[in-house]
Amino acid sequence: MRFFRAILLVAALAAAGMRTAAADEVTFEVKAPMMVAAGEAFRVEFSVSADPDKDSFTAPSFEGFDLLAGPSVSQSRSFQIVNGQSKASYNVSYFYVLAGSAAGNFTIGPATVTVGGKRYSTRPLPVEVVDEKGSGGTQSGQSGNSVRESEAERTADGRIGKDDLMLRLVLSRNTVYKGEPVRASLKLYQRVPIVGSNGGKYPSFNGFWAQQLNSDERQSRRETYDGKIYETTVLAEYLLYPQQSGELTIDPAEINVVAQVVVQNSNRRHDPFFGSMPDVYNVERKLQTGRTTVNVKPLPAGAPPSFTGAVGRFTMEATAPAAELKANSAATYTVRISGTGNLAFVQAPALTLPSSFEQYTVKTTESIRTSHEGATGYRQFEYPFIARAEGSYEIAPVEFTFFDPAAGRYETLHAKAATVEVSPDASGQDSTVRIVSGLSKEDVRMLGRDVRIKLGKADLRDISQPFLFSGAYFTAAGAIVLLFAILYLVIRKRMRDNRNTALVRGRRANKAAVQRFRAAARHMKEGDSRAFYEEMLRAMWGYMGDKLNIPVADLTKENVREELHRRGVDAAVSQRFADIVTRCEEAQYSPSGPAAAEEIYARGVEFVSKIESVVKK
Repeated sequence: MRFFRAILLVAALAAAGMRTAAADEVTFEVKAPMMVAAGEAFRVEFSVSADPDKDSFTAPSFEGFDLLAGPSVSQSRSFQIVNGQSKASYNVSYFYVLAGSAAGNFTIGPATVTVGGKRYSTRPLPVEVVDEKGSGGTQSGQSGNSVRESEAERTADGRIGKDDLMLRLVLSRNTVYKGEPVRASLKLYQRVPIVGSNGGKYPSFNGFWAQQLNSDERQSRRETYDGKIYETTVLAEYLLYPQQSGELTIDPAEINVVAQVVVQNSNRRHDPFFGSMPDVYNVERKLQTGRTTVNVKPLPAGAPPSFTGAVGRFTMEATAPAAELKANSAATYTVRISGTGNLAFVQAPALTLPSSFEQYTVKTTESIRTSHEGATGYRQFEYPFIARAEGSYEIAPVEFTFFDPAAGRYETLHAKAATVEVSPDASGQDSTVRIVSGLSKEDVRMLGRDVRIKLGKADLRDISQPFLFSGAYFTAAGAIVLLFAILYLVIRKRMRDNRNTALVRGRRANKAAVQRFRAAARHMKEGDSRAFYEEMLRAMWGYMGDKLNIPVADLTKENVREELHRRGVDAAVSQRFADIVTRCEEAQYSPSGPAAAEEIYARGVEFVSKIESVVKK
């Protein structure tokens, strides 16, 4: 009886969850690349976040495209109960494979679907079809039945054209004034898949003050360069502030990447169901940027004396002290410089105070936000002082000059002059000083109240034994020698460990894999299956290469299986790696639901955890 009650309760909660999901707003979206090559096959996905009415989906006509396959339907459903609150979700996706037959700008029209009697439509989606130039050696004849493995590798190497992989340093502008920022983006251009990298050398910016921008989310996007479509990724971005005029050259950057090439092997036995399975080869390439030149113009002559090197567009706000002060009391004059430009190089403007004002060190605070457009924010300068003698004084106006590169001229900002009335000291004592011949009260410091002498019996004691060569001296010296010996041994061990490349790669393997698994989980949550499987492949291949110290160019399933066997890993565990990689490679070319992605993700994490517990070095 209790069992049936439990079933009825779960059914009621599920029904309530479904009603809740139905009450939520329904979304109907379309996803497709913005730019494709003529003749290139690409996938279009229509996704609705509810259970549509039967046979209510209507696809657009796809005018201007060739329909290669579709529709393929994928459904996913989830139900959760958290703290007594039920939540259900349902999603249906319709996939089509299209190809652009001719170059031009085309539009995928709206698709329609009905949910609960209400009609929904997707937005029109523009797609640009680009007619690419020759690929420069990307095609190659297939090997015959008697071709050897080395010949197949040469065939794979020949599949990558000279311009299929490029590394470029893209500048926001090539001609600037001295001190004017330039944004430099190190970008990777690829027309073939990249599965890893073997380090490289980032550019050195001689003659510039460089500040690296935060680029945590390095998402790829498609671009057209020299008539060809590339997947581009920004590897690093910098703001460069030229510190000298003339023609400055940025040294080339280098990076070693490993590309993946698929070669059809006709020598294999033809499978009646899957057909002839292709071979996958890893090809290593060394990429290098060209020498980039920036023309830095000198700042114009005739700069005002108040110019200290600020370049950009700024405003100034000055806050004078109170109009009335007591003698010997402290006050502050504040200047804030705000705007966009080389804020880090803005110096405190000169402030001239009366001679009877005792001025102290300027205090600087700042709030600078760096973006792709430059540094924006403010620098604030506080000038603390003490008014020593009473009277009426005038503080001269502050001047700040900057160079505006947009206008090509110097701009000077002025603050208003300030008047300060200093009254006698609050203690009631005479704050004036006896007049010395030839001096005024502004020129004399009140040393009578600033210097205090304590009278009475001095508390003095005799030092019978000096510290030098005493017991405490030798104890301290021995402790210092022992500390240096310990530091020497620790540093020597760390240097020895760092020279052991295999040990370093093994230590970082798990950390790198965890980061890639997190990225894969994010793509899975966003529903981007293509990016998810690419990230899973990077995680699996990268982890095995680092953990087993296998060069990236030699990473194959067979090499991984042999190395795991040599380290005492069970054959069944080794087979899991091959199964996960094979499923990821197959899923890149065929649609699969979220359930399959979650299973592959869980198996990948479980496999890495297993290897970490078995392979200790």
